[in-house]
Parts: sequence; structure tokens; C-alpha cells
Amino acid sequence: MQYYNTIIETIGNTPLLRLNKVIKGVKGTVLAKVEYFNPGNSVKDRMAIKMIEDAEKAGILKPGGTIIEGTSGNTGMGLALAAVAKGYKCIFTMADKQSKEKMDILRAVGAEVIVCPTNVAPEDPRSYYSVARRLNNEIPNSFYPNQYDNLSNRQAHYETTGPEIWKQTEGKITHFVSTVGTGGTMCGTAKYLKEQNPNIVTVGIDTYGSVFKKYKETGVFDSNEIYPYLTEGFGEDILPANVDFDLIDLFIKVTDKDAAIMARRLAREEGLFVGWSCGSAVFGAMEYARQHLKENDVMVIILPDHGTRYLNKIYNDTWMKDHGFLEARDFATARHIIKSKNRDKLISIQAEEKVGNAIQKFIKDGISQLPVMDEQQNIVGSLTDSKILAQLIESPEMKEKNIQEVMDKPFKFVALDNTLDVLSSLIDRDNKALLVRDEFNSIHIITQADLLMAINTLS
Repeated sequence: MQYYNTIIETIGNTPLLRLNKVIKGVKGTVLAKVEYFNPGNSVKDRMAIKMIEDAEKAGILKPGGTIIEGTSGNTGMGLALAAVAKGYKCIFTMADKQSKEKMDILRAVGAEVIVCPTNVAPEDPRSYYSVARRLNNEIPNSFYPNQYDNLSNRQAHYETTGPEIWKQTEGKITHFVSTVGTGGTMCGTAKYLKEQNPNIVTVGIDTYGSVFKKYKETGVFDSNEIYPYLTEGFGEDILPANVDFDLIDLFIKVTDKDAAIMARRLAREEGLFVGWSCGSAVFGAMEYARQHLKENDVMVIILPDHGTRYLNKIYNDTWMKDHGFLEARDFATARHIIKSKNRDKLISIQAEEKVGNAIQKFIKDGISQLPVMDEQQNIVGSLTDSKILAQLIESPEMKEKNIQEVMDKPFKFVALDNTLDVLSSLIDRDNKALLVRDEFNSIHIITQADLLMAINTLS
């Protein structure tokens, strides 16, 4: 009889599938490694079991223990399946932007799910990173895998994904493409493949709102690159230990919209019902392949997960239309708003100037918000006329203070293709305006008045 003893024994040995219709105009052979054939329907099953088994060997995870992890959903599923097979409890923290399906699936396999706000800094005590660490400190006999910095993550792909691809392509692979989040899939697989053939080109897929691409190209961690985005499961506002930039030859960024549309094309044209980040991986791979792939080249793209996680998002026509991803009606984006504005140059003020100078700018230019810059022209803070007015009434001498003494945190950066509903949700009492970089790296400001004008134009 042929059978497995537990579900975790079925992890790995996922198939390679040739892409045909979505790659028209591309030379060479393009293969997708379809990771939803893992039992938890994602690539994360591989590293989840590796992290648990390594923790068991090290004596960190003991019988009856609790696994606590911050996850975008897929790692949690892999950990949950391992926990079921091995008799552990699970608590997962998730950002509120993750799909409801992911949360429901984790609860279905017995995990406790704690939802945390997305738009807070990683070190904020409310972030899903911080909450997971706090629970680990508070709950006895608990284990925090920390998929971002736990090198068992990368090792899992070095031991399984890399060798599988090398064997399945008979060593003919010339290009490897993967989205980069924790870095485990990309860097573990790339390490193995480059050891077999150092000429293999590794292409990392990043998203707008993530720091990876600029850090790779400049060595600078630019917090101005960080802003909210919708795509789930990859891109980061931190530099995980599992990301080895020496193993990634280049990065390509993909928008939320391009990724969503490509995911739907994969379902309809290739029969691959895959997740949102799979669309990112294929779209970015095709951007590279059209310019660089040759007739005898073999490109392998990791497709991380299954489309069931996104039924109420990218596979829902209403959701797609509401976010401007389907062209059923006009839907203003940050790009449209900045093009319609009269001002081309951002009005800002230096941190070392006096508050009185800011008041003069508010009056002269008829504005209510000011980004604050340092000597290197980095945005380091913000001012609003309403807050300055309230402080002046209590303390008129405040006009002589330096702006850096009274400024608030910088306005948030957003992506060019963020739509009105996303933009309006990000403007609130604590964040009075938004900033966006255009294709020429110029910075523009979007205010509540700009959003009202855009809504009025559409109606």
C-alpha cells in the first residue's frame, strides 16, 4: 500500500509547468514551479516544517508547546499543519490588510488569529511583529519561529526547492525568478542553483512601497520608499536576515494592478488559479524576459500560493472595479490627481527655519500643510496650519522656535496607482496629507482638498 503517515510528509516535489499564452513574444522556455501543490497550498510549507523540526532538535520547542508567529497567512498555514501533525498549539498575528480567507483558513485548522494594524512602523507595539514577540515573552513554553530572521527558512529551500528545480530542468535552468519577502525562497533556492552554475541569473520581484530594490541598487535603506500597498506576501519595510542581496542579481518592481490582472490571466489562460503575488512574479519575469531571454534559455518562476486566498479581492469583479483595476469606469488615482494639480513644485520648509517662516508660507501660498526637509533634502517631518494655530494661541512666542522642535512625523508616501478609496482611508486626524513620487522621482503632496476635487470631477 502507498500512503503517508501525516500530512507534512506530502510537502515538496511540486511540478514544473510550461507557460504558453501569457508569455507571447518571449523567447526561450518559461516554466512555473506551482507551489500550491503543497498540502497547505503554498511554498511556505517547506520552511514552516524546517523551522519547527530545527527548533525541536535544539530543544527550543517542547511537547505541548505553543507556536507564535507573525504571518501574512501562508507561513501560518504551514506551521498550523505541522502543529496538527505534531500536537502543538498555534497563535498567529496578521496585518489587517490580509485577506479574510487567509484568516478563516487558519482558524479552520485550529489556530488563534490576532489581527493588527498594517500602517504602523515595525517597532510599534501594535505591529504584528511586535505583538508576536510580546506574546512569546508572556506565554510559557512558546516558540517564536521569526521567519524573517530564522535561517532555517532559507535552509529549507537550499535543501528542497533548489535541488528539485535543478533536477527537473536537468541542469538547464538559466534564470530563476521569485518574489522576495522574508527572502527564504529566493535566497535559499538561489544559493543552491548558483553553486551548481554561477552564471544562473536570479531576478527578485519587489513591490512599490518596499525597500528591497533601492537597497540592492544603492546600499541605502530609504524610509521614503516605504508606503502602503495592497499586494500580500512579499516586499518589506525591514531587511530580514534571510535576504542575502549578493544572491539576487537584480530586482524588478511590479504594481498592485499589474499583479492582480496577471493573476487573473494565469487563471483564464493557463488554468493556474494562483495568488496575487504569483501575478507579480510572472508580470515582473515577463518584463525582464522580453528584453533579455534568448532562444535556448530556461526561466523558472516560483508561483507561491493558491487563488482561494483571494476570492474576495482580485477574483471579485466588484473589488477590482472599486480599486480601479478593471476599466469599467474612470477611477482617479494618485497619478491622475498630481497631473491635474496646478503646482509642479513641492512647497516645503527646512527643519532649521523658524515657525514664523512657516506661518508666512501658509499665508502666502494658501496652503494648510508643509513637508519639512533636512539639509540633504530628506523629508523628516510635517507641519499643519491648524496645529500651529492651536499652539500659537497658547504660546505666541513659539514663532521663534525652530521647526524641528515642533514638527510632527512625516506625511505617508503612497504609490502612484493607489486609488481614491485607498488614499482617502490613509488621510485622518494624525496624517493630514499624503506624499507621492512620480516617474521622475519628484515629490508631490495630496491633500483632503485634492481628494474632494477628484471625487467631484468623477461625479
